[in-house]
Amino acid sequence: MSTGVIIVLIVIAVALVAAVIARQVMARGAGGGRGLKRRFGPEYDRAVARHDGDTKAAERELEERVQRHGSLREQPLDPTARERYVVRWTAVQEQFVDSPRDAVVEADRLLAEVAGARGFPGNDHYEEQLSALSVHHAHHVNGYRRVHLAAHANGAAGRLDTEELREALVEARGLFENLTTSARDDKARLRKDDEEVPASTSTDDSSRGRSHAPWALNRRHVKGS
Repeated sequence: MSTGVIIVLIVIAVALVAAVIARQVMARGAGGGRGLKRRFGPEYDRAVARHDGDTKAAERELEERVQRHGSLREQPLDPTARERYVVRWTAVQEQFVDSPRDAVVEADRLLAEVAGARGFPGNDHYEEQLSALSVHHAHHVNGYRRVHLAAHANGAAGRLDTEELREALVEARGLFENLTTSARDDKARLRKDDEEVPASTSTDDSSRGRSHAPWALNRRHVKGS
């Protein structure tokens, strides 16, 4: 092999390595640091805490989530399906009065089903579904996490009291409402999420398609509270 060919091969190899490094730097610049904090909000802090304060490790985890699920496009719900889900969520809230734990179990099942209908990983792959939801609904996904953990708690020691179940269900309602909005409302919600961290714990039912709370999650009327 001539010297000239060797030099050409070396140049090509260096160029390829440089291109790979550049892509990694660009990916980190687009998603890391402040960008990740802005995108993930409270999920960023949870990731850091899970990694014992190691922000680099937490950011690598969040970047991997974006790479896996960032290109996911949520599927719209037709009006009939949306109404059916809203009716079921209202029933969950009413059920909470007499049977808080059963209501939380049903809420967990319903959230998984709605997420699947919107195009997220199937409800039989909870961890992957939660990961994908965290990329697209970072400010509300923790409610689903809390409801799921409560629904699958084993033994009396692992079960939450009525007030903790109520708080989990109230927080989970934010994700449910996001998942059952129309395409137009989705765009408005994304703009809002970019501006602030929503706190969707209001019981206002004035917005069309939102679940109302008549209710049930008022701690003074919940049995066992």
